[in-house]
Amino acid sequence: MIGKRVNEEGAVYQVRANDLPKALQPREKFDRLGPENLSESDLLALLLRTGTAGTNVVELAETLLMQYGSLSALSRTSVAELQKIRGIGKEKAKILKAALEIGRRLVQENVGENPRIASPEEAAAVLRERARSLDREVFWVLLLDTKSRLMAPPCEVSKGTLNSSLVHPREIFKPAVQQSAASIILAHNHPSGDPSPSAQDIRITKKLIEAGKTMEIKVLDHLIIGRKTRDGANDFLSLRENGLAEFEER
Repeated sequence: MIGKRVNEEGAVYQVRANDLPKALQPREKFDRLGPENLSESDLLALLLRTGTAGTNVVELAETLLMQYGSLSALSRTSVAELQKIRGIGKEKAKILKAALEIGRRLVQENVGENPRIASPEEAAAVLRERARSLDREVFWVLLLDTKSRLMAPPCEVSKGTLNSSLVHPREIFKPAVQQSAASIILAHNHPSGDPSPSAQDIRITKKLIEAGKTMEIKVLDHLIIGRKTRDGANDFLSLRENGLAEFEER
């Protein structure tokens, strides 16, 4: 970590952020490079502003990232949990949560209220920020009109591990009937971050496709939302794209 130094006698001592070379200080880097070129730890350090006894603010930011692994994981942490970390008091915890929430809302705002959903990626974009901070499974239904435009915010149908009792056709198709939707897209998240479908996911999907045929409401896809990984792998899986069920055509 950049805040530690060794003196001539070999003893380790702490360096305050202001004692670092100007080129390494977060505020100086912000002015020189711009926010888009700062590391995640530098951005967090700017929010935290100060460190604590024996730990400068850059180290504190790095500690947060090492402990949680990513900003997504950090966003799922409560204010109370953040306060358990040495150097993070109630005010710093609230500032972090507020900043991460602004980021989530900005992404959601950029998606738009009634976007056209013509691909799995566009459907995932609607749900990604909703799913990112969840620690349990949630099942949604996206209601689409005849032009494949989203008719309403994603309808939350159930919470808990996906099973036939939680995801009943009656609950799935009720909002679609109420809104006179032409078609729907099913979606749920995997809090583990791995979007690979289970056998239960596939069985329920096939059951809902058949129910949709009876209701004359097309089931176009079922997305499983996970989390982005550092290797750039997709954070979602489309059962349609992977040929795991025979969905209706648009």
